[in-house]
Amino acid sequence: MPGEHRSEAATDMIPAVPAAVPPTTPSDDEHAAGSTPAGPSGPRTLWAAGRPRASRAQFFVALLCALLGFALVVQVRQTNVEGLSALGQSDLVRILDETAQRTADLEREAAALERSRQELLSGSDQQQAALDAATKTATTLGILSGRLPAEGPGIEVTITESTGTIPALTLFNVLEEMRNAGAEAIQVNEQRVVASSYFVDTDDGVEIDGMLLTPPYHWLAIGDPAALAPTALEIPGGAMAAVRNAGGRGSPVARDKIQITATRTVSEPEFATPAPIGAG
Repeated sequence: MPGEHRSEAATDMIPAVPAAVPPTTPSDDEHAAGSTPAGPSGPRTLWAAGRPRASRAQFFVALLCALLGFALVVQVRQTNVEGLSALGQSDLVRILDETAQRTADLEREAAALERSRQELLSGSDQQQAALDAATKTATTLGILSGRLPAEGPGIEVTITESTGTIPALTLFNVLEEMRNAGAEAIQVNEQRVVASSYFVDTDDGVEIDGMLLTPPYHWLAIGDPAALAPTALEIPGGAMAAVRNAGGRGSPVARDKIQITATRTVSEPEFATPAPIGAG
């Protein structure tokens, strides 16, 4: 029939759709046989979990830090290299002027310090020289005035009274002969003899500067032994000859070292004052 023929033709024009295949699932036997793969063991699992894993954010942070460090190093090196070259002409001129001014100030300060040093050295030398001269003068005056003890080469004379009394004038002659021979310090018994010393006869005996002397008369004199002993005291008709004529005995003996320990207290002058320097 004609209608049946059209139905068959339409059927032939529709493509055939394959039948759906149901998914296959493992059977219970396969599960039992252990077909599923086994996971990693315990230590390997812990190592894998603890291993650091760099993320993308950490990578970008590290890259930024490296770029920042590189830029900082370049900037520092550029600043050190450029130095004064980065300054303008006016700034360079100002720095040069300041440096020159500072140099001039330092040179003036150094010159002033050098002058002060020279003045101090000169002043110290002058003060030391004046001090040395004053000390030497004081020592000399102290010995000559009897204020200081003294020692040095000289002679020693002990005069005894054997057959008579030796008068004060004879003892004064002995003193004068010692002075004339250059004696610098003289002592008789325990009395220091000075420029103002004097001898006088009293009822009790001979006094020197108001102090009684008792024989024997022990003389000590510091000076040139050769000039004091044979030349001054032992000259014919001199001081020792007068002592012997008066009944005394004694002979001078040269000594390499004479020690004079007796001293005198020097009183302040009552009327005399130092004359002005340069006064004629």
